[in-house]
Amino acid sequence: MGPVPRTASPARRRRSRLLRYAAGFTVLAALGGYLAVQYDSSTTESAPRCVVRAADGDHTYEMSLHQAANAATISAVGATRGMPERAVTIAIATAIQESTLRNIDYGDRDSVGLFQQRPSQGWGTVAEIMDPVYSAGEFYDHLAEVPGYSRLPLTVAAQRVQRSGFPQAYAKHEPDAALLAAALTGREPASLNCTPPKRTAESPGDAAQVRAELIRTFGKDVLPATKAAGASAAATVSVPVPASARAKAEDRAPQRGWELAHWAVAHSEELLIERVSYADRVWEAGSGWRTERTKDKEPDTTTVGIRVAR
Repeated sequence: MGPVPRTASPARRRRSRLLRYAAGFTVLAALGGYLAVQYDSSTTESAPRCVVRAADGDHTYEMSLHQAANAATISAVGATRGMPERAVTIAIATAIQESTLRNIDYGDRDSVGLFQQRPSQGWGTVAEIMDPVYSAGEFYDHLAEVPGYSRLPLTVAAQRVQRSGFPQAYAKHEPDAALLAAALTGREPASLNCTPPKRTAESPGDAAQVRAELIRTFGKDVLPATKAAGASAAATVSVPVPASARAKAEDRAPQRGWELAHWAVAHSEELLIERVSYADRVWEAGSGWRTERTKDKEPDTTTVGIRVAR
């Protein structure tokens, strides 16, 4: 009669099962992580988005096209009111904190919009506040009343306008807001690049809509008066850069031109813009910015060309 086989104790069997479960879980977790990375890399590279990049390349900020359009509107309204770049930085940082640059119709109590302004506190009606041009204008109006706001810490200046319960929260957004402001005010040329979604169906743009939005955001003086028939027939909107801006430019293209060019790129999805040109640079949907120099010809800094899809 052979030896009687020993059976594992209940405790040892439990440990063995736990080890097998742990090993199986580790494999599944590793597989899940791999698949997640693969999915993320396969979707984010081609997803519609906008990226602002600092001149040294060390600092970037990525956002959706909707967020970029709102940031560009905030910047344009500030510039139109003669507000300095610092004011634009304060406004954008505030909107990042309050709404992540999304024009939302909900919030704390009756707060709505980019800046979470409250109708009950005299900021306007819900419909007015939900208009980014109006809400940005209201923010700048209140900011302008803060003595020495441009010299104050961003958190202090923003809090004087917002009366937030978390005033220090604005501080963490200052670097990104400053990067956005530098691009959207035109100080950093060709630093905003957007990749709008591919158009799968025939969806021509409307140059008249581009003109109307330019005037609504920048004011009626942004474009020369043209005949309605001619304006609607053209696929390209030519936006003049004022001579006063060109005179201050010296050896570089004026900020005003780059401000208008970046505004158009940021609104490329909603306005179906496929091409923006200024100075010696051209942006095209799907390929971004490129240099386009003409031999023996100076770059044209007198107009910004905006062409809609046809």
